[in-house]
Amino acid sequence: MATDIKAPTFPESVAEGTVAAWHKKPGDSVERDELIVEIETDKVVLEVVAPEAGTLTDVMAEEGDTVESEQVLGKIGEASGGGEERAEKSEKDDGGEKQEKNTGDEKQDAKQEKSGGGKQHDVKAPSFPESVQEGTVATWHKKVGEAVKRDEVLADIETDKVVLEVVAPADGALAEIKAEEGSQVESEAVLAIFSEGGGSEGGDSGSKADDSANKASDNESDEGADEKVGDKIVAPAARKMIAENDLDVSKIEGTGKGGRILKEDVQKAVKDGSAKKSSKSSAPAKKAAAPAAAEGERAEKRVPMTRLRKTIAKRLVEAQQTAAMLTTYNEVDMGAVMNLRAQYKDTFQKAHDVKLGFMGFFVKAASEALKRFPDVNASIDGDEIVYHGYQDIGVAVSTDRGLVVPVLRDTDAMKIADVEKGIVDFGKRARDGKLGIDEMQGGTFTITNGGIFGSLLSTPIINPPQTAILGMHKIQERPMAVNGKVEVRPMMYLALSYDHRMIDGKDAVQFLVTIKELLEDPARLLLDV
Repeated sequence: MATDIKAPTFPESVAEGTVAAWHKKPGDSVERDELIVEIETDKVVLEVVAPEAGTLTDVMAEEGDTVESEQVLGKIGEASGGGEERAEKSEKDDGGEKQEKNTGDEKQDAKQEKSGGGKQHDVKAPSFPESVQEGTVATWHKKVGEAVKRDEVLADIETDKVVLEVVAPADGALAEIKAEEGSQVESEAVLAIFSEGGGSEGGDSGSKADDSANKASDNESDEGADEKVGDKIVAPAARKMIAENDLDVSKIEGTGKGGRILKEDVQKAVKDGSAKKSSKSSAPAKKAAAPAAAEGERAEKRVPMTRLRKTIAKRLVEAQQTAAMLTTYNEVDMGAVMNLRAQYKDTFQKAHDVKLGFMGFFVKAASEALKRFPDVNASIDGDEIVYHGYQDIGVAVSTDRGLVVPVLRDTDAMKIADVEKGIVDFGKRARDGKLGIDEMQGGTFTITNGGIFGSLLSTPIINPPQTAILGMHKIQERPMAVNGKVEVRPMMYLALSYDHRMIDGKDAVQFLVTIKELLEDPARLLLDV
């Protein structure tokens, strides 16, 4: 008897979905609760699992089809076929089971012998959350046949939010790489075959042959092969970054095996500026690397947009297209906060082992203002308004890969020292690509500080589904009228962009004025006035 596979029950705000991917084909056996198909809606990707064990017999909604709530997508039949099929299978089993088993054993033995002899594992991409559809294989840190230890990093997978590490399941070596650098992979896709105990410094004859074959195929494609530049061995991903930043390879210290220059080494060199080419040395290098440009020709280069940059672009355009965005401005006298920092910065650092910055004051002031103006702390979900009874503030952090926004949770309950420690930790891990996806989701409000780059005034863009974002800017001394006299004061422009669908102009202005008042008289933060 066949069992229907149905689409999930969609919430009221979701009218229909699209069949994104079938993970099984007709004729494939499935276990109960095994993932069969994914349905993509305008908000999330929903997983449909097998209602019972059996065989997928029919697919009634192909990939790309639009389906409604609880629509039948396919059917599952019994694990084994009818009596006639069963009898045929029995005859085959009687006469051929032993031969089939022997053939299978021979194939397995040959595969294990080829890879160095040992239990084999599939190396899979991590399980991506619902909001992440796919990732890109950024870097392979190990080659086929190279010995690795358990939990040693094999590869990096770059998603639109973070870089995820794939580690070795045991001591051994890679037997085969199935997804080269630059490949697009889905959640839990097989990246490589790993063989336990299959690696050594020299490798056995089988692994040497595989390694030689792999190197030969790599040499056919410049993108996949290591390259020797001078006395340095450069990984493919590192080579690309060196070219983009016009660096001197001889000045980069490689931390890979045998002094191999990895992408991380280049990122470090870019950050500290230690490998920049001098004007004298860069000219001959350019001549050697490319034919002389024709007179009047202007050089150009094209590099693929990273997944993070594409996602940032998409989300910012969506924010401007869907939100009724408006910005209100004000200015704040930072003198009181600066005096407080100057007075207590040494004591604060000794007590909490972190520097006292400006962001701690802004986060605390914003937390207090969000309590007073709940509309600014709310979000829009379809035709509904979601009021949050907590303050989770995202802090924009700039990295080499792009802008990320990790979230400080329950900031109302945090001390200024806790805020400063959290921001320092976020900044370090963001630049190293070590932030978790869960750490960048679920914020109710965002603060971005363009002042650290010298911005005097800007209009920040809302981070959906939030309804407001606060922009900090450069502190600049300006002549101000204070009690009828002109004084030079350290002033900062503040910008609050907000969604006019949710927040009225009066509330937005008063929210920003509240932050201004709390910062100009920090004692208000302690007294809650």
